[in-house]
Amino acid sequence: MAANMYRVGDYVYFENSSSNPYLIRRIEELNKTANGNVEAKVVCLFRRRDISGNLNTLADSNAREFEEESNQPSLAEQQKHQLKHRELFLSRQFESLPATHIRGKCNVTLLNETDVLAGYLEKEDCFFYSLVFDPVQKTLLADQGEIRVGSKYQAEIPDMLAEDETDSRVQEKLETKVWDPNNQLKDPQIDQFLVVARAVGTFARALDCSSSIRQPSLHMSAAAASRDITLFHAMDTLQKNNYDLAKAMSTLVPQGGPVLCRDEMEEWSASEAMLFEEALEKYGKDFNDIRQDFLPWKSLASVVQFYYMWKTTDRYIQQKRLKAAEADSKLKQVYIPTYTKPNPNQIMVPGSKPGMNGAAGFQKGLSCESCHTAQSPQWYAWGPPNMQCRLCASCWIYWKKYGGLKTPTQLEGATRAGSEAGPRAHMTRQEVQGLSPFTRNEGRAKLLAKNRQTFILQTTKLTRVARRVCEDILQPRRAARRPYAPINANAVKAECMIRLPKATKTPTKSKSVPRQSLANIVKELAISAPLKLKASRGPPTPINRNQASQPRVAQSLLGKRGFDSAAGAAFPANGRPYTSGMRTTSQSVIKRQKVSQGEAPNPVVFVATKDTRALRKHLTQSEMRRAARKPHLLVRIKLPPPPRSVPLLPSSTSETIVLED
Repeated sequence: MAANMYRVGDYVYFENSSSNPYLIRRIEELNKTANGNVEAKVVCLFRRRDISGNLNTLADSNAREFEEESNQPSLAEQQKHQLKHRELFLSRQFESLPATHIRGKCNVTLLNETDVLAGYLEKEDCFFYSLVFDPVQKTLLADQGEIRVGSKYQAEIPDMLAEDETDSRVQEKLETKVWDPNNQLKDPQIDQFLVVARAVGTFARALDCSSSIRQPSLHMSAAAASRDITLFHAMDTLQKNNYDLAKAMSTLVPQGGPVLCRDEMEEWSASEAMLFEEALEKYGKDFNDIRQDFLPWKSLASVVQFYYMWKTTDRYIQQKRLKAAEADSKLKQVYIPTYTKPNPNQIMVPGSKPGMNGAAGFQKGLSCESCHTAQSPQWYAWGPPNMQCRLCASCWIYWKKYGGLKTPTQLEGATRAGSEAGPRAHMTRQEVQGLSPFTRNEGRAKLLAKNRQTFILQTTKLTRVARRVCEDILQPRRAARRPYAPINANAVKAECMIRLPKATKTPTKSKSVPRQSLANIVKELAISAPLKLKASRGPPTPINRNQASQPRVAQSLLGKRGFDSAAGAAFPANGRPYTSGMRTTSQSVIKRQKVSQGEAPNPVVFVATKDTRALRKHLTQSEMRRAARKPHLLVRIKLPPPPRSVPLLPSSTSETIVLED
């Protein structure tokens, strides 16, 4: 019963999606709506997966500084990975959520120098925070409410003096004397001087124009003159004049007129006081934010002094009573029963009992993505659907509570600038593109520098065996048609290890493919390679009619490339030329300029001529598609019969025809 009772100030889990981790919130208010439902006004706390990579880097540097200052014991890599799931970031963002979405309680504390980070891993539902996240400005700041505990915050107490030893320190440098209780004046004389000081203050306010507007009546001026600032000024005047009443009286009323002493309550206007009350309602006693957002023309000392003077007024007492009455009308606690509905991500075979392994559309034998176990009472689908990843029951609970997996996986991707990245299945498109090394300038430069380098993927024996044993899971034909779809190699290897003892012990027959020697391959390539003709040094011949009249400056950077012609070759679909349909490199047009290796296109460019364009017109649409899908096959074209030549008839007369205008 107590576990399901939630009160104001509790840190709780909220579920907004069946597949995403829980949201961690702090309950500020519990309000009952007109429909009878209960809504919770909560403070948002964010995880590392909710902030950007740059802020993750900043959080990592802050964590390293904390470990160095507090001398934390060294942790294993897996513990460091899990510790990042326990770190939260406080914010001042509020939102309202239905109370029925609460899924449990958790404990969130401010990280202290005396805390041991490994202790958070030993406790369930335990989190910590040390930085404040601003969702609007996208910044991380240190929390101002830090409790200063430690040796560097303690006062250094000197040793006690002996009985006959005298204090050699200069007292005037250590403290300032403002009042001497052993003075020659009696208490009635001091009280009379304080009454005179109040009267002088009332008279000074009557002479001041601004004060007479704020305190139009005599009673208001007298009440303002009776404040502590007037009494402090009177006692300070007695101390400076060595408690001589005559000198002190003349100091209160100099030649220019009576001295007017006003505190922050009189300096602030009514509109400024209203702004302060509004800011206090929003930010609490965070005077830095109050001054920055509401009262930037006031100093921080002025804001603090006004707060403590404002607490002595009737206005503060009235607001305190109103808040107490409002709090009595609101709910203080709410009972939420335990959520027992099944999660839609559960994997179950249709018609079977819950908890059985496998499901329709999911391959059997898959292991947990986090702990790699193959047995669990219940499995949950996790990640993108095409990956067919799943988690066991305990890892699913860990994922929902802590927003990560117990061990890093391939889906979580590479680390971003030294910090852990969240699972790619739950990241935005821009974040996934930001993880690629080719989206940055330095990564693109490395790609261009190595685009001509050959690489070889060498498989292991277990991989080659897994291809044969787990052919039904791997589906090589389907994978060849969809090379962009990733393959879960861990699941294939895990299933292979299960099936290997059950496989037949007869050796698999493999066909030995005879390989030719390198010398024979080079000879065949030399014979099949077309003969390259040297370009003539004569004047260039333009390919099209308009190119001869174009200036050289307006031509493109690369221009047209030369091409080779092979005599007697049939016209295939991949664009290789006929004998009579192509020009040789002697008809090169533009002298090539040197370009970077990354911008260089293919070394051969084929230019269509009138003959090739005429041949294309005789191809049907289906033949064009077939040629595009299978460019290695020859295209058989049925040429139309040539048109019949009509003989020219001789003219009937040989006389000249004259046309007159």
